[in-house]
Amino acid sequence: AVMAIRLNQLAAGGSGVHPRLLEVLQTALRVGALPHVHSRGAIGTGDLAQLAEIALTLAGELPWAAGDLDPVAISPGDALAFISSNAATLGEAVLAWHDLSRLLAASHVVTALTFCALGGSAEAFSERVHAARPHPGAVRCAAELRRLLTGVAEGRRLQDPFGLRAFPQVQGPALDAAAAVERVLAIDINAAAENPLIDVETEQAYHHGQFSTAYVALAFDQLRAALHHVAELSTARLGDLVEPDLSGLPPFLAEGPAGSSGIMILEYVAHDALGTLRHAASPVTLGTAVISRGLEDHASFSTHAVRSTVAATAAYRTVLACELLGAVRALRLAGAPLPDTPLREAFRLADGGLPHLPEDHPLSAEIKQAERLLDRLAVL
Repeated sequence: AVMAIRLNQLAAGGSGVHPRLLEVLQTALRVGALPHVHSRGAIGTGDLAQLAEIALTLAGELPWAAGDLDPVAISPGDALAFISSNAATLGEAVLAWHDLSRLLAASHVVTALTFCALGGSAEAFSERVHAARPHPGAVRCAAELRRLLTGVAEGRRLQDPFGLRAFPQVQGPALDAAAAVERVLAIDINAAAENPLIDVETEQAYHHGQFSTAYVALAFDQLRAALHHVAELSTARLGDLVEPDLSGLPPFLAEGPAGSSGIMILEYVAHDALGTLRHAASPVTLGTAVISRGLEDHASFSTHAVRSTVAATAAYRTVLACELLGAVRALRLAGAPLPDTPLREAFRLADGGLPHLPEDHPLSAEIKQAERLLDRLAVL
């Protein structure tokens, strides 16, 4: 990812590097040659250490981690120009955004399954309701739920718990935040943010601050904060699923003899993951650094914002997997009909991919299976 983005940036012009550096990056990507790159050494003002390791590998001064290429000459002028980039942070950022976006898509499907298991009221997702307060993410979320729930029977309650009723209002900000991240990344991975910028038209070298990645850092901080709210609702819906007054089913969806715990432990797992997500959601942009003898007196810590997002995404995957297990078990117990929409295919996939063991048993393997299923549900 780092090499692909750096090649794309260099191809945008403005770095002044010799074309042979673009050619060797292209060759390395084509044949699968990969350098050793450490993850440490970036604070959001240029991934100097990581890109230096890539350049040293291209020059033959460091060994390849995979594959091999003949060394390429790197002049003194090429060296500084090559490492003047945030390609490592952006590479990890794009992958993190992609993974989290898929989970947010899957959350529509999982929520709809829980909705059917609990006999929710679909009027909360009405087009007229959301046209009256048209935040883009909430409108999009409500439309997704209408698509999945078309033809669902009338709900059991006048007003559902917040986990169902307020889902578009909570999921919406996360969808909007993910869209904002996409816009920022689309600009940065295609930008000639080279310092100095070598401008052919004016024949000037412009020194500037385009290495700053405050846009990336702040966008990811906002995305993680929004994700925490989404995860809170998922744990709330899991709590609804194990409550007989809401589900009409046995406590904890237990099927064994008296005293069986059913899926009670899933609440512990989900809230443990939620705690991890809560810590990962803390903003990283409230700190800074003063380095280089005081000349570099600000840092966005975008690298850390991205890494925190990776941790938050992994935690949310566990939270959502726990809800999926609960929803599928409840639907099996209730034998509730599902609308003839992609939701029926979602249940078929989940029902076929997750074992149905009535008696109490360890759930670790099923949580992992549910986590893997989420990517398949996302495309529905």
